Amino acid sequence: MNLFTRHPATVDETYLQHALFAGRMGALLVTAGAAALVHAVLPFAFETTASRLLGRLQNQMAARHSVEDFGEGLTN
Repeated sequence: MNLFTRHPATVDETYLQHALFAGRMGALLVTAGAAALVHAVLPFAFETTASRLLGRLQNQMAARHSVEDFGEGLTN
């Protein structure tokens, strides 16, 4: 097993499946962060966008993995 497939195999994914999911999650985080930064300067803009996107990300992660897969980090 090589460096590109070792981790994806531990979550029962191919390299491409893992890359697509991780890429979507990264894009969602960047979008949420950008919305939060704009909201910091313009409080009337993107009032719930960052929290809504992060909630969506949390739901998608929870649907893919059980709490046990994340260890204590998810529940603390």
